[in-house]
Amino acid sequence: MKFIVSAIITAALAFGLGLYFPWWTIVFAGMLTGFFIPQHWGLSFLSAFTGVFLLWGLMALFISVSNDHILAKRISMLVVKNSSPYLIILITALIGGLTSGLSASTARSLLNLFKK
Repeated sequence: MKFIVSAIITAALAFGLGLYFPWWTIVFAGMLTGFFIPQHWGLSFLSAFTGVFLLWGLMALFISVSNDHILAKRISMLVVKNSSPYLIILITALIGGLTSGLSASTARSLLNLFKK
């Protein structure tokens, strides 16, 4: 239950912070949930990763579908030399998930370090 709640809170914080601040503020969303929701550092990583991975993946998919994948096709030609917009959406979601997941596990590990 904590896993699902943590993933939802991380996604909500990341969405809210992303409206007003740069993309890297998802680090703070992951750190806050990793710090305040007590879980093992691995579960903390997975919950933050899952929340932001789904958030960024769905947002990128929605934006890409609404403009018929025009920009995603062009970016995929530049990055992977293949016209695959879904691969760019996957890479986008992975970057967001890894960033948030690593920040959540770092916050959990620091909390455990300072508790001792």
